[in-house]
Amino acid sequence: MNLSERDRAVNWHPYTQMKTAHDIIPIVRGEGIYLFDDKGNKYMDAVSSWWVTLHGHAHPHIAKRVSEQLHTLEQVIFAGFTHEPAVQLSENLLKIIPENQKKVFYSDNGSTAVEVALKMCIQYAHNQNHKKTKILALNNAYHGDTFGAMSVSGRSAWTQPFGEMLFEVVFIDVPTAKNLKGLKEYIQNISEEIACFIYEPLIQGAAGMLMYQPEDLSELMKFCREQKILMIQDEVFTGFGRTGKLFAADHLSEQPDIMCFSKGLTGGTMPMGITSCSQEIFDVFLSDDQYKTLFHGHSFTANPLACIAALASMELLLKKDTLQCIDLIAKKHSEFVTVLEHHPKVEKVRQTGTILAWEIISSQKTSYFNDIGKLLYKEFVKRGIILRPLGNVMYLVPPYCITAEELNLIYRHIIEVLDCF
Repeated sequence: MNLSERDRAVNWHPYTQMKTAHDIIPIVRGEGIYLFDDKGNKYMDAVSSWWVTLHGHAHPHIAKRVSEQLHTLEQVIFAGFTHEPAVQLSENLLKIIPENQKKVFYSDNGSTAVEVALKMCIQYAHNQNHKKTKILALNNAYHGDTFGAMSVSGRSAWTQPFGEMLFEVVFIDVPTAKNLKGLKEYIQNISEEIACFIYEPLIQGAAGMLMYQPEDLSELMKFCREQKILMIQDEVFTGFGRTGKLFAADHLSEQPDIMCFSKGLTGGTMPMGITSCSQEIFDVFLSDDQYKTLFHGHSFTANPLACIAALASMELLLKKDTLQCIDLIAKKHSEFVTVLEHHPKVEKVRQTGTILAWEIISSQKTSYFNDIGKLLYKEFVKRGIILRPLGNVMYLVPPYCITAEELNLIYRHIIEVLDCF
């Protein structure tokens, strides 16, 4: 059997209807923006392999650092022990995120980073004998696939089988200049019951790259602060340069109480999640009372290999060349926006930094389940480009190592495909 046949015999893939999945591609190696299959075909990874691969595949600097660490210390329990990579990573991260963030809690991925954040907020109230158990979240949100993360995500076909098992959440629309007054009035009426507000800043990725304005979010955050509502900023997708700045937080005038990170954290090398928090939150858990401990942990919390990968990725991210590449991608996308906006089959073109999205006009409604997505995916794979449309919503989230010539090639193929549909 070939690799595809062996895979089908034993594996169950994410977000995949396995009965109709006949086009799973066996990848044998990666280099930079390219992935290579078992037949020697190469593909441009224009979505950074689910938005994680910041610097391209098999980056030699990250590989070297991980290899060296593997020969020194591969794993140690993080309860009662520590190690240099975890301490250094926390130190380095805290230098580049909002200054009110003072402590770092490690976990395994974006969903677990969110779970930790939610538990921090609920227990923050509990430890002070306050009854605040409601959570405020945005309509169309996506924060992960574990139960807590699903609960604070928008209700959809993805969550429907588990609907009665998800905890109650108060959902509001994303803030806009038109609805801010109404949102404030609504929140104020229930503020004493709300433990926290969780949100994806500026871009709701899985919802279809829906974008909203930083000034509107900043105003809502300021109001939540006045109402003593803790804020969880989910930067799992937007962190580490995706928005054109290091973090979506850098576009905002207000600071969150808690932040969640994953995806690009390790440069796409291996799984890791981080939840950072303010000193104020941390101090509420400091007590002689053992029951005020945050009882949460994972077997691979602060895994040394993942910490080193994240440190190496951050070193690359902060290099002048990388920051210039981020600027280049944002500039090239901005130029392509003007082309897309005039295409008769395209609507709602939007861009934030290195993230570009648009919708294909279709007889079906805009949805993850719009059939055109599968057709577009197959057509681009034939052309050696990996794009993974969210139904009829197409987007580009390329690795930072992509060149202007490679971007131009992708843009050209996009227009050719649009002209054919």
